[in-house]
Amino acid sequence: MDEDTRQSSPIIRIENVTKSFNGQTVLSGITLEIREGETVVILGASGSGKTVLMNLLVGLLEPDSGRIMIDGQDVTAFTRDSQWDEVRLKIGFLFQGSALYDSMTIGENISFAIRHHLNLTEEQIRDVVRQKLSMVELEGAEDKMPSELSGGMQKRAALARAIALEPQIVVYDEPTTGLDPIRAKTISELIVRLQHELKITSIVVTHDLICASHVADRLALLHEGKFLFVGTMEELRRSDNEYVREFLDSSSLRH
Repeated sequence: MDEDTRQSSPIIRIENVTKSFNGQTVLSGITLEIREGETVVILGASGSGKTVLMNLLVGLLEPDSGRIMIDGQDVTAFTRDSQWDEVRLKIGFLFQGSALYDSMTIGENISFAIRHHLNLTEEQIRDVVRQKLSMVELEGAEDKMPSELSGGMQKRAALARAIALEPQIVVYDEPTTGLDPIRAKTISELIVRLQHELKITSIVVTHDLICASHVADRLALLHEGKFLFVGTMEELRRSDNEYVREFLDSSSLRH
């Protein structure tokens, strides 16, 4: 993380957020600040609350209590879904399964949001599509259908769609799941490069410690509804917490 990132103000502030389902607590008063331009990785075992937190950040769920601030707006105070519209334009989302529209070409997938939200000519739209595909190393894929692409290429096309509106924040949901190590490394490298080139704030929700070690400025480890650890990868490696050691011992990162 560079000096500017360390000193920048939080673009996302999560304050004492709780969330329960049917009496079962999933998030128990969590607090976290994410600074503009940094990449924060949300780690945790299955069922730790990672997906719930991600859905809270994009307005798909509401917290039971606490507050979430995004770019200075208290989104937990919103009373209508339409109030989220402006905020959501600031957030790109990479779905775990890519979630490309099967009946559309790659170019049509990327241009879908552009046509709805920007007043551009067809030529300008094509230029934006080409630019975004170039950023994810998929030049010339505009006319291909999703079914013609490999899993790794589909993930990159979905990433091009996620950055189509040049969001301030990109949320990555398990970006390397289902990919072999080489393609997973390519996605991790893209996350880092796009952070630097576009100056975006990245939130990476994953259980992939190899990806986390490559992309993270800081990591936040969720366990039993609370953040057990927030800090750098080096600090995570040095932790004496029993659960943290157990979590890291499931990979080669301690060695």
